[in-house]
Amino acid sequence: MSLFDMSGDVAIITGSSRGIGRAIAFEMAAQGAKVVISSRKLDACEATAAEINAQYGEGTAIAVAANISSKDDLQNLVDETRSAFGKITVLVCNAATNPYYGPSLGISDDQFRKIMDNNILSNHWLIGMAAPEMLERGSGAITIISSIGGVKGSPIIGAYCISKAADMQMARNLAVEFGPQGVRVNCVAPGLIRTDMAKALTDNPETLKRSTDMACLKRIGEPPEIAGAVVFLSSKAGAFTTGQTIICDGGATISGGA
Repeated sequence: MSLFDMSGDVAIITGSSRGIGRAIAFEMAAQGAKVVISSRKLDACEATAAEINAQYGEGTAIAVAANISSKDDLQNLVDETRSAFGKITVLVCNAATNPYYGPSLGISDDQFRKIMDNNILSNHWLIGMAAPEMLERGSGAITIISSIGGVKGSPIIGAYCISKAADMQMARNLAVEFGPQGVRVNCVAPGLIRTDMAKALTDNPETLKRSTDMACLKRIGEPPEIAGAVVFLSSKAGAFTTGQTIICDGGATISGGA
């Protein structure tokens, strides 16, 4: 059996109708997991779930719409997953937001709160809903999708960077709390990835050139290149890894890239 085999696992992946979350869902399904596709728009979730079911077999994926800013929506996501598959063994907190690009002194209170609520508080809520059964069972894997913004400063996405640093600390704290009961909590910190959320950066020729010129691999990343790290952390391959942040950025942070 492959160390990356996820047969028997049931994974919730937030923000999984597109981008990095979608790539994670497809790779987990390829490894045998049942996956729950979730984002704000049900039609987008259903379309992604249908693609996965067509490729990996009917019943591999279900679609449950949820707005991560709503505690009720997140509880429904957990409840519907348990109703459909009977358990939750893997959780990937991928959905996040960044409504503001510019200097920190220009961000409004509402924008700052939205970033903190959606990128930190929602993860706290969802983990609190899914983790108890993992702890009772004595196994489980939780991965938070952070960002290299959490390990460096930025003149244009400062609040987002603060939230992503907090995600890393959340993983460390929960790894300490949950570890004795066999539940692992980690982060993956992508660099600049070709997604809709990053369009404000990738569509900026100056930002794109700076990122690619200074990164070791001289390019930006693609969503499936992040999915591999999440599968590692969620499967037996990552069974002795907890409280860590895996940086997947093409070498941007070590060489000074954006």
